[in-house]
Amino acid sequence: MALNSVFSWFMKKRFHQIELFTTYPIEVQNEVFEKLLFMGKNTEFGKAHGFDRLKAQSSFRENVPLQTYEDLKPYVKRLQEGEQNLLWSTPINWFAKSSGTTSDKSKFIPVSREALEDCHYKAGKDLLAMYNHNHPDNKVYTGKSLVLGGSSQLNEFRKDSYYGDLSAIIINNLPFWVELKRVPDREIALMDKWEPKIEKMALSVKDEDVTNIAGVPSWTLVLMKRILEITGKENIRQVWPNLELYMHGGVSFEPYQKQFERLIPDDKIQYYESYNASEGYFGIQDRAGAHDMLLMLDYGIFYEFIPLENAHDDNPETICLKDVEIGKNYEMVISTNGGLWRYRLGDTVIFTSVFPFRIKVSGRTKHFINAFGEELIIDNAEQAIMHTNEICNCTIQDFTAGPVYMSETQQGAHEWLIEFDKHPENMQHFTEVLDRELKKLNSDYEAKRTGDLSLQMPIIKVVPPGTFYNWLKKKGKLGGQHKVPRLSNNRLLLEEILGDLVDIQEK
Repeated sequence: MALNSVFSWFMKKRFHQIELFTTYPIEVQNEVFEKLLFMGKNTEFGKAHGFDRLKAQSSFRENVPLQTYEDLKPYVKRLQEGEQNLLWSTPINWFAKSSGTTSDKSKFIPVSREALEDCHYKAGKDLLAMYNHNHPDNKVYTGKSLVLGGSSQLNEFRKDSYYGDLSAIIINNLPFWVELKRVPDREIALMDKWEPKIEKMALSVKDEDVTNIAGVPSWTLVLMKRILEITGKENIRQVWPNLELYMHGGVSFEPYQKQFERLIPDDKIQYYESYNASEGYFGIQDRAGAHDMLLMLDYGIFYEFIPLENAHDDNPETICLKDVEIGKNYEMVISTNGGLWRYRLGDTVIFTSVFPFRIKVSGRTKHFINAFGEELIIDNAEQAIMHTNEICNCTIQDFTAGPVYMSETQQGAHEWLIEFDKHPENMQHFTEVLDRELKKLNSDYEAKRTGDLSLQMPIIKVVPPGTFYNWLKKKGKLGGQHKVPRLSNNRLLLEEILGDLVDIQEK
């Protein structure tokens, strides 16, 4: 109980700092901007773009072009080979491995000590600070914190440089006071193979007094279901009677919520959302039961926003925080204490309020599926289809794909509606090849497919000739400029097309 009291006192102190940036958001962002320029002015990137001469945010926008990972990649390769002071003035020895771009299977985002301490660790404390403020009688620090992290591997470029999932990098560098309360052991938490990892994790934590969990919903469900199988218990409350907080992020929680409520059948458990990525930690749910998040403004991240209608312009203009509007979609642009400068994150957000600034993640600037953390992008899908056509000697007329959410009786999957011009001889072989090609192109998809634990083999449904033409015609979108969306992060399009087919069959 003494530790819990110290924890509550510490969290109350941090909450007062959070109140400060919600009261003076623009002033805090201005300070972040000035500090970032100061730290970056003597780097190769800073010198090339005249950081020492940039006094205003307007001149920053004029002199520093918007960046994508493709622009960043040459610097990343040099950092991996041992060069320093390229993007950021302190050493970069860690790289967060994320899903790839159109030309790479994986991205490697530089992670500085400042990014770890002033952004990611700070965010973890802040989420607990907000929870502590909203639930002052909590006992979250009387028990253990279960963290589902990724794997961490030695970077092949040099011996003192490492890469892995961001969660694994964080676990590798956690302060001692967090390690005292975290389960499972680091050796298990950082295992590469997910199937044996889930098994060892379940055996390791089933008898612990877990009061809070942090992890992606799909993998958390896999772990909890395995624990119930091992223990013979009916629900997780019987395993962890003091569990009171689940912290989630990365993918939408809504498709999973009913399964969590079945596995944890009471209203004592609180669900808190956060918005974090390899590039930084951006938002935290600050109110119990809310469906939006407070934009975190003092993490060493300077924000700009592109109105979504301008996101595909050649040189889109950005606006700063003070100019955003409620209910409007924006693409996020960030400059960070990890050396990302005017970096286009690819995520879109909607502001639900200003003063304080709260957001909801509304999607991506491109079509994608990210129901299980796989971050499958359209280029992955199109390349995989092309390679599969060649291997299986078939021709696809059109296709679209979306998620099949996990249920009590089945695992999640991707469902593909495919119209063939020339059918493959063996559909099972076609499915296996498509799955294999997707794994080759996208490391996150490959990880989520491991052992069929959270993501099963793709489900292929062959649709009759003319299906997609008829759908476009129904929508009034016939013409060269209109296309069937290749990927959707929900089932609306799939259900609509399948519903049209049922109507035709009934007629």
